[in-house]
Amino acid sequence: MKVTAEKNERIAKMTFASVYPHYINRLEKNGRTKEEFHQVIEWLTGFDEKQIQEMIDEKVTFRTFFQEAKIHPNAHLIKGVVCGYRIEDIDDEFELYRQCRYLDKLYDELAKGRKMEKILRVEKK
Repeated sequence: MKVTAEKNERIAKMTFASVYPHYINRLEKNGRTKEEFHQVIEWLTGFDEKQIQEMIDEKVTFRTFFQEAKIHPNAHLIKGVVCGYRIEDIDDEFELYRQCRYLDKLYDELAKGRKMEKILRVEKK
């Protein structure tokens, strides 16, 4: 599927707080923890526990969430299909959408029981 400007804008306006409880519910049903999810978020964005909670409390949009993030230099290693979109094929003009899909992909891997060492990508030397 191709990302459109409309789809990108719709994601940009969604609040992180609106989807966060859904993330946590699914993870806990699959035997994973909020702390593990926060570890994944911190790896991807640089946000610590306190900052994540502030983002939730302030009901920031995904646009603000990712504008304030320091995306991990190995994020480009996150590949695959999420919600019908191949991450590595998302155009640069839709960077925000790609970053949201990065988070979704890491979240999916966590929920499916993948080991943390595999989720938090390291470049092969």
